[in-house]
Amino acid sequence: MFMGTPEFAVPTLKAMVEQGYNVVAVVTQPDKPVGRHGSVLQASAVKQYAQSVGLPVLQPLKMKDPAFVEQLQSYQANLQVVVAFRMLPEVVWAMPEYGTFNVHAALLPQYRGAAPINWAIIHGEQQTGVSTFFLDHDIDTGRVIMQKSFDIPQDADVEYVYDGLMALGADICMETIERIIAADGYPESIPQDQLMTAGQELRPAPKLFKENCCIDWNADAEKVRNFVRGLSPVPGAWTTLVAPDGHETVLKIYKAHVICCENVSSAIGTIVKVSRNMTAVVAGKKTLLAIDELQLAGKKRMNITDFMNGIKEIENYFVK
Repeated sequence: MFMGTPEFAVPTLKAMVEQGYNVVAVVTQPDKPVGRHGSVLQASAVKQYAQSVGLPVLQPLKMKDPAFVEQLQSYQANLQVVVAFRMLPEVVWAMPEYGTFNVHAALLPQYRGAAPINWAIIHGEQQTGVSTFFLDHDIDTGRVIMQKSFDIPQDADVEYVYDGLMALGADICMETIERIIAADGYPESIPQDQLMTAGQELRPAPKLFKENCCIDWNADAEKVRNFVRGLSPVPGAWTTLVAPDGHETVLKIYKAHVICCENVSSAIGTIVKVSRNMTAVVAGKKTLLAIDELQLAGKKRMNITDFMNGIKEIENYFVK
């Protein structure tokens, strides 16, 4: 049984199908309303692929629904594979004889939670990876079966790392299934506390909302740069642009770089016109973050040159 919803999960399901595993059914989220009025329902990426290869699709509203649990049991799956889905109740994850394992986009126990790729980049990590682990009562805390690492280039954004881990996730899933089969359902696995070193700080990966995607300009420019690339292109780091007349506009920043500059005397949030084609914002510790790509509310994404061509006296604006 395969459980997943977004595009990230599709390569794993596809690999299972193409390598000949008997995927008896797929569980995914209910179709979501899209469009201006929400009048059109859109199937998840996993559902679209499952239907294209003729797999049965289950879309429960509640995982504890007795009717769904009964339906799930009727398939008599030996193993359940979860990729980017949702928290499962024990009645579901404990059902198969070989249990349920999850493919998580981080090197556990680091970055437990809904947005591990984003938070790894936000914290400036140079390496992340994927882990497979058996589900238990708490979120992302089960015994780890396998891990594979993935290097994060200094300028990589979420899209780059997402694509890399999406492919790596499919690979580790296939190897994990092979281990489970070879061990008759009981492969070697490691408690997560044994993967920690003394004094290691665990960093969580909570779900992203508008509130925690707002840029804190009191942070050093390098930290702001990591924050920007950790949210680019989706959902996007944002700030408030304040015009000389006090008008405020939401501004999303998708790409930026740090300028090494001494003797910055302007207040935090001040916009500095570095050159005809470069604008920077004063961040914490008097450092400068040069903006490369951005988007004003209601406008298209653009480069800084086009933005500056459309706004006069940009140095009289500020961000907060």
